[in-house]
Amino acid sequence: MHVPVLTEEVVHGLDIKTDDVVLDGTLGGGGHSQAICARLGTKGMFIGIDADIAAVERTQKLLRGCACQVKLEQSNFRYLDRIIGQHNVSHVSKVLFDLGISSFQIDAPVEGEEGRGFSFQRNEPLVMTFEQQPGDRLTAGQLLAVGDEEQLTTIISRYGEEKYARRIARAIVTDREQKPIEMTQDLVRIIREATPALYHRARSHFATKTFQALRMAVNDELGALEEGLEKGFKALASGGRMAVISFHSLEDRIVKNFFRDQEKSGLGTRITKKPIVPSQEEVLRNPRSRSAKLRIFEKNEALQ
Repeated sequence: MHVPVLTEEVVHGLDIKTDDVVLDGTLGGGGHSQAICARLGTKGMFIGIDADIAAVERTQKLLRGCACQVKLEQSNFRYLDRIIGQHNVSHVSKVLFDLGISSFQIDAPVEGEEGRGFSFQRNEPLVMTFEQQPGDRLTAGQLLAVGDEEQLTTIISRYGEEKYARRIARAIVTDREQKPIEMTQDLVRIIREATPALYHRARSHFATKTFQALRMAVNDELGALEEGLEKGFKALASGGRMAVISFHSLEDRIVKNFFRDQEKSGLGTRITKKPIVPSQEEVLRNPRSRSAKLRIFEKNEALQ
């Protein structure tokens, strides 16, 4: 079951008006979309984007009967400028990016959907692309097949902040000489054998950081975030607000620095000097929310 994070804080922080044009760059389970659309009237518009067609289809069902215009697209939010242009929109009032992976992608796939290897809890093909059809994008399995030790070490260290990155990368290169690494449990076994027994008793699962790193690399998540922030800010109307929920220190650093730089340039104001985090009650209800950080920025009234 997918539970949206910091929903009330997002809606309140964005200060949504009934006639706003709101862009949600990451539909996910559709929870934020529902809360936003409930506040939009007949003159409002909701534009939703997600790379995963299943997220688009879920949200389409959830938003049936909403008073506002609803425009949903399967795409990456790094292409948001093209998408709003297709709907004859020059500027949007509010922008939301929720950078967390959807529970629908982590949990057991529903009937009609195939697992893509986001979770190490089940044995699934090592795909990890947000798109159900990878197209030209390398899957996680292909990345593990072609990356050399240095490349894999850099990926696992940078995106996963994994202290045993070198050992894991070396073990991957050695193991793939015997047979391709195609399934999640193959990779879990390799990580287990490459890391100390004490590491296996830590609070977080020993494969968490490596799986996270591969997912971020496969989907170029940091590059997409940087591009999405730039284009989202450019598309934001005078006095508009942008909210970003991050779950990873690298993501949060990019968002924090971007908002700080816009403020220093006199382009707007950080509504949140420090990030908003979930309450203890929310973390108890939804443990996956514990690392969430929400930052909000308002563009200057004089800018367009």
